[in-house]
Amino acid sequence: MASKAEGKEPVNEQMVANMYGAMRSELNQIYSKITELEMEVSEHSLVINAIQPLDQSRRCYRMIGGVLVERTIKEVLPAVQRNKEGLEEVIARLNEALEKKKKEIADFEAKYKIRIKKSDSDVKDESSKKEGTAQGVLVGPASSSK
Repeated sequence: MASKAEGKEPVNEQMVANMYGAMRSELNQIYSKITELEMEVSEHSLVINAIQPLDQSRRCYRMIGGVLVERTIKEVLPAVQRNKEGLEEVIARLNEALEKKKKEIADFEAKYKIRIKKSDSDVKDESSKKEGTAQGVLVGPASSSK
């Protein structure tokens, strides 16, 4: 995930901005991958919780490489648990990479004195979001039938 220009000193502001944008892009990619994998872990947990109390000889179906195969819970449960553990390990490594990237970006910002300005429209958007975040239907008291 390291950029090709890493190790080279940028010669002008445009190169600094491009490098900074690339670093921010990598950070966002790591965030999105972590989120995606956390969703998969939660799906694995749902499956584990659903099939764990069932009879171990009961038939179940599992998608493997786009093919639906018939197995027993005794065969599927350990595989799903291993997959979940593997996903959790990958998430831990991605979190480490995320922290390294955050530190790298912070160092880069400090070195080149980068400050992110919020435009007036962003400031207005944030204030309006705080005011009207709860959306829904207002229901009056239930009328009693006589």
